[in-house]
Amino acid sequence: MNANYKKALVHDWYYINGGAEKVIHSFTNIWDDFDHYALVDFLNKKDRDDILNGEKVNTSFIQKLPTAKSNHRKFLQLFPYAVEQFDLSEYDLILSSSASVSKGVITNQNQLHVCYCHSPMRYAWDLYHQYLSESNFGYVKKMYAKKVLHNIRIWDVINTNRVDVFIANSNYIKGRIKKIYNRDAKVIYPPVDVKKFTLEKSKEDYYFTASRMVPYKKIELIVSAFNNMPDKKLVVAGTGPELKKIKSIAKQNIELLGFVQDEDLKKYMSKAKAFVFAAEEDFGIVPVEAQACGTPVIAYNKGGAKETVIDLKTGLLFNQQTESSIIGAVDKFESLEIDHEIVRQNSIKFSKERFEKEIEEFVITEFQKFKSNK
Repeated sequence: MNANYKKALVHDWYYINGGAEKVIHSFTNIWDDFDHYALVDFLNKKDRDDILNGEKVNTSFIQKLPTAKSNHRKFLQLFPYAVEQFDLSEYDLILSSSASVSKGVITNQNQLHVCYCHSPMRYAWDLYHQYLSESNFGYVKKMYAKKVLHNIRIWDVINTNRVDVFIANSNYIKGRIKKIYNRDAKVIYPPVDVKKFTLEKSKEDYYFTASRMVPYKKIELIVSAFNNMPDKKLVVAGTGPELKKIKSIAKQNIELLGFVQDEDLKKYMSKAKAFVFAAEEDFGIVPVEAQACGTPVIAYNKGGAKETVIDLKTGLLFNQQTESSIIGAVDKFESLEIDHEIVRQNSIKFSKERFEKEIEEFVITEFQKFKSNK
């Protein structure tokens, strides 16, 4: 792409170094001349260097609101207005990385807007009722939240017309984009740094799971299932709001590690006989990382895991988020003959290098088509 063309990269927000930020890092590997925009930016220096090569981010007025750093999400009702205040009129290409509102930036007919969609905003759509039931809001606050989310849904559908091309991070999300926005999307799986992990064929006698401990990750469900399998050891890494509750129910065959450093996480993951994953994720990077270690995955047969785990070959898929379904899957898994080299090989098709090549080729092709029609 001609270096004279100006490019903007719009992300929802920067406050952690998570899966979406790994996508941003790859975007900046491909093109190092983006101007960056986000509602807020609270990254520390280490994460900023890792994700953005130290580049400055243009932020919205929400950045300066009291308590935004501790909880920017409480200003949800202001997000649509805030993202529309970014003046992107000087750019030829706008690339948005969106799981919330960044796709709603205002563009004109002389600009190509490509959206890499991690998911339509889940708290406004498919997790709407779950979000409200788990919020512990009183009646008045809950009614206000319902009104805000109702307005957000209307705005979210209207602004899909501002996107010229959608890229989905999985076929699962492609289906959600079609259902909610009635738009087609190109699937390009997100980048997984599989080179960070090495094949380990010598496994130890324990199962492993790792996640932030929030309800939809279903760590409590996995622990409850292993409570009923006292002869099988489960090691759990991660922390979060549900940790105290999970500690209170975990039996002696379950080891809770809390927060672990990356090197220790890799060690536990590579030595485990299997990684257990019960969430319905949009894609799910960690199951791919487990496979990069040659560790098979026992996963819920929905969402991204359905696309990253080959049933009976690189792991085993179970059909319900229930204790009995997990117990049955573990029992069945123990009778399988798994080739750890095949498990590792499956992870390669989700590599970071593959992602960057596919994104670059696709965006350049779309940009050339767009310019030729002008």
